[in-house]
Amino acid sequence: MRTAEIKRKTAETDITLKINLDGTGKNNISTGCGFLDHMLTLFAKHARFDLDIACLGDTHVDYHHTVEDIGICLGLGIKQALGDMRGITRYGYMILPMDEALIMTAVDISGRAQLCCSLDIPAQKVGDFDTELCEEFMAALTRNVGMSLHIRQLDGKNSHHIIEGTFKSLAKSMRTAVKIDPDAAGEIPSTKGVL
Repeated sequence: MRTAEIKRKTAETDITLKINLDGTGKNNISTGCGFLDHMLTLFAKHARFDLDIACLGDTHVDYHHTVEDIGICLGLGIKQALGDMRGITRYGYMILPMDEALIMTAVDISGRAQLCCSLDIPAQKVGDFDTELCEEFMAALTRNVGMSLHIRQLDGKNSHHIIEGTFKSLAKSMRTAVKIDPDAAGEIPSTKGVL
């Protein structure tokens, strides 16, 4: 079973995360931020990762530390669950429509962290969620998985749809990238012999 459990406590957040990469999308998400709960719930569903997250954060300040630290923990959990990455497909991409929004994500689980994010989110907030935190989450996730992640907004005007499309597209890309390739099971997917 490709699973991990991460516990991370700082002066700003206290997070427990459990993940199973070979799950069915079962999840129990409680971050203190309703919009982030929604995004992580649909991420788990579309990636088919079983995902439990409990976070107590300094949300009386804002959601910045909560969002970034959950991105860190999710990245660490994925990396730990992947182990030496033997047999994984490594690459994944998805162009995903979300009503008028059209979002492309492409992933390379390479051991090298690189985020290239091109989102044009018109509103500063969705509910009480600062929309700039979408990129903060992606940056923390990318650094801690050790992957290249490209995000391109090809169309979209509604801020909720753009962010939701981004999380769903990423989920589908990650689902493909972490799958075991039956033709290369047991192999490291790199000419270097290590990721």
